[in-house]
Amino acid sequence: MKMTKLTYTLLFAAGLLTIGTTARAQDDFPKEVAGTMQVQGMYRQSKLGQLNGILNANGIPALPESNYWLSLSMNHIRNNWVIEDGIGASFTSTSASNAANGIRAKYNQYQIYGRLGYDVSTTAKMRAFPFVGINLSTAMLRIQDNSRMQNTSNFSPELLNLTASKTLWNPRFGLEFGGGFDYLIPMKDKKMDNISIHRSLPIGIRLGYYLQTSNSPWRVDDNYKLQNGPDNKQSNVFINLNIGLGYKVQRN
Repeated sequence: MKMTKLTYTLLFAAGLLTIGTTARAQDDFPKEVAGTMQVQGMYRQSKLGQLNGILNANGIPALPESNYWLSLSMNHIRNNWVIEDGIGASFTSTSASNAANGIRAKYNQYQIYGRLGYDVSTTAKMRAFPFVGINLSTAMLRIQDNSRMQNTSNFSPELLNLTASKTLWNPRFGLEFGGGFDYLIPMKDKKMDNISIHRSLPIGIRLGYYLQTSNSPWRVDDNYKLQNGPDNKQSNVFINLNIGLGYKVQRN
C-alpha cells in the first residue's frame, strides 16, 4: 500500500514537472524564427598561372582554371540581422596526362564561410544587405601516377610501389566584403496549434570581394611544410547565385 502511494506521488510530481518544463519551454521559444536553406553556385576566377608554371617545369601539363564552386548554405534572420554560413567546393580541374609517363594533376578547392549582414530593405518580399565575412579554405593538388600505381595486381607489392602519386594541400584564410539581394516568392503557409509557418522560395545573388589574408606554405602528409611552392594569393571578385527554401516560424 505504501509502495502504491509512493508510486502515485512520484507520477504526480513527474506530471507537474513535465507541465512546468513545457510551459517554460514555450515561454523561452522566440516568437519569430526565420531563415533559409539554400544552394549557392559561385564564380570566382582562380589564379593558377604560378602553379601551372611549376607543373610544366616538372613535365606535368597545365591545369584548367578552377573558377566554379557549389555550396550548401543557410541563413538565419534575427530582426534585420542576416547571418549566413555555408560549406562548398570547386569543381575538379584535371590536366592532360604526360605523353611519356602518364602523370597528370587534379586540383580542387574547399571552403567554409560565415557572413554577417544587415537588411536595409523595407518590404517583406525582399532582402538587401551589405555583409562582411570570414572564409576558411584549402586548395588540394593531387598528382596521379597511374602507370606505376597500376603496374601490379598484388596487394603486397603495391604497398611499397615507387610512384610519383601524392596529395599536397594549402590552407588559406580570408575576408569577404559585399552585398546580397534575395527576392522571396511566397508559398502556401502552414499552421500547427499556435505555430504559423510562412514559407517562401528565395532567389538571390551575392556580389563581393574575397581578400586572402594568409600566405601559408603548401603541405603534405602529417602537416609537413614545403618551401618554394606557389605563393600568389587568390584574392578576387566573386558572384553567387542562390535558390532555396525560406521559412518564418511565428508563435501566436
